[in-house]
Amino acid sequence: MFGIYLKRELGRRKKAALVIALGLALGIALVITVNSVSAGMTQAQDKVLKSLYGLGTDMTVTKARTAPTSGSSGGPNFKFDAKSSSSSTQSSDRVQTQGGQALKSSLVTKVADQTGVESAVGALSLNVTKVDGSFTQGKAKSSTSGSSSSSSGQGQPGGSGSSSSSGGAPQVQGGGANFNVNSYSVVGVDVAHQGLGPLSTMKVTSGKTFTSAQTSSKVAVVSKSYAKEKKYKVGSTFKISSTKFTVIGIATPDSSESDTDVFVPLKVAQTLGDAKNQVTTIYVKATDSKQITAVKKAITANISGTTVTTSADLASTVSGSLSTASSLATSVGKWLSIAVLAAAFLVAALLTSSAVSRRVREFGTLKALGWPSRNVTRQVVGESMVNGLIGGALGIALGVGAAYAVTAISPKLTAQLGSTGGGAGGPGGGGGPGQQASQNTLEIALSAPVSLTTIALAVGLAVTGGLIAGAMGGWRASRMRPADALRSVA
Repeated sequence: MFGIYLKRELGRRKKAALVIALGLALGIALVITVNSVSAGMTQAQDKVLKSLYGLGTDMTVTKARTAPTSGSSGGPNFKFDAKSSSSSTQSSDRVQTQGGQALKSSLVTKVADQTGVESAVGALSLNVTKVDGSFTQGKAKSSTSGSSSSSSGQGQPGGSGSSSSSGGAPQVQGGGANFNVNSYSVVGVDVAHQGLGPLSTMKVTSGKTFTSAQTSSKVAVVSKSYAKEKKYKVGSTFKISSTKFTVIGIATPDSSESDTDVFVPLKVAQTLGDAKNQVTTIYVKATDSKQITAVKKAITANISGTTVTTSADLASTVSGSLSTASSLATSVGKWLSIAVLAAAFLVAALLTSSAVSRRVREFGTLKALGWPSRNVTRQVVGESMVNGLIGGALGIALGVGAAYAVTAISPKLTAQLGSTGGGAGGPGGGGGPGQQASQNTLEIALSAPVSLTTIALAVGLAVTGGLIAGAMGGWRASRMRPADALRSVA
């Protein structure tokens, strides 16, 4: 009886039911869209952080670089040998550790032994500055016309090569220098643990990666962009400080442009940088992602002088349109969703209450025929629940459609990572996650994934909306008396 009456009454009031359902649907659709876009923002931010940290890396351990000592510039310097030939070609490589101050390799084991740490891997970031070119010595000539002399070297006044009839000082003419400066980054990786660390952000698309037996081999994996710039292929060779390397693989970054140009075995990199048994960054993976904060505290307390940077620390420094959109989705979007949803619930409740007021004769008659107040209330709540479920179904359809449209359009967002203040050498061959990444702008395609949790939330909101509307309408209906129906007939 209840079902038949419910179906008939909903059929008689299709327009009112549709208005209530649409109001709830709009609020639910907005909630789904905002939640989906927020999830997409989180995924986009994770891509930015993984492009810097590497898949599976939860934090890095580094040490801030100390200030240069008095009388030391701390910058690169080059020394060329003087030669007597009139033209000389010179070439020199300056290799130095990049980012933070070097750490002892033994600290990798100490970090790995901390409670909550699953694994730890060290890496050494180097910067290679190559200067090559030639310079030509000038010739000393007298300033007076009609007589001239030349002398190789410096051409001092009154020297043996100067004209005795000339009182003017000789001047150096000609000569000069033409040098090219090429700077690129090199990272030494632990070839036995490539799944954690800087190389984990790369995918070898040509050739192969290192094997565990190549600890001391003069082989290298180069980034795709650097290989294109230098026209390297698998099998090509190049030199770093007179050490000849063979390219065994060309790697492409997983989600962004890599800051590292060349990857070599860690032991070889330590030799190049005169940093035996040293690393600049320790990559750490926690046993449980929920314990990252506790692990950070443990490492900081037990290993003094180090800086521990987690993905949460980096997330707070992400700027650009990704940060702006994320802020809008999480703050403005959330409050807008709440406001619209509250308005939808209120409108549904008022419309239901108004509809009950117009059904005085109906409910009064039912009470006169023996219906108890709880049956009348159940009737109103049942109608409201059906309206809420219809609104929920429409809202889910609209919300999923809007999220699909965002994913299909895939708007491009830019992300920049500012300095975390750690001053540490991090992934990507230099400067650390905060310093080096601040020089790059990453472009991320936004998606809006709809999870089962979001769908469940939408269903819960639909039921809640129906209950709120039904509670108000049922309370209004339960207060009616049979006498009200008789007065409306009269």
